[in-house]
Amino acid sequence: MSTATGTTTAPASLRTGHIGLNVTDLDRSLAFYRRLLGFEVAHEGHDGDRRWAFLARDGQLMVTLWQQSAGDFETGRPGLHHLSFQVDTVEEVRAAEAALREMGAAFAYDGVVPHGEGAASGGIFFTDPDGIRLEIYSPSGADTAPAPSGAAPTCGFF
Repeated sequence: MSTATGTTTAPASLRTGHIGLNVTDLDRSLAFYRRLLGFEVAHEGHDGDRRWAFLARDGQLMVTLWQQSAGDFETGRPGLHHLSFQVDTVEEVRAAEAALREMGAAFAYDGVVPHGEGAASGGIFFTDPDGIRLEIYSPSGADTAPAPSGAAPTCGFF
């Protein structure tokens, strides 16, 4: 494979594996992610006061939770910007929104919004119990609302 800067040794096939998140309370985070996204606990463990859980769907590892942090997610520091989950339909996004409202989650925008002006894709933007920014979106069906950020990507600065 060639690039503007030379030849790379990049693999021929590449996909995102799982995402690891630091959390402050593993039990609270497990309840949140299991209820919202239907994750199954594939494995749990501990080493002293450090705990972890591996979360899967249909046998595929998707998220790992690591109880080794204090405080809230810091958006002003380098690191994870947000974690996004794609679903098939905007109705699934709305169902997730209803569940999140029952759980008292904080939203960046009111309701389902498009990814940008004129985009059909879009979803909901919210935080988990530790303030980690999350998104659930569908490829279509979000074009009935105005884009909250105008020409800027909706997921970019929430």
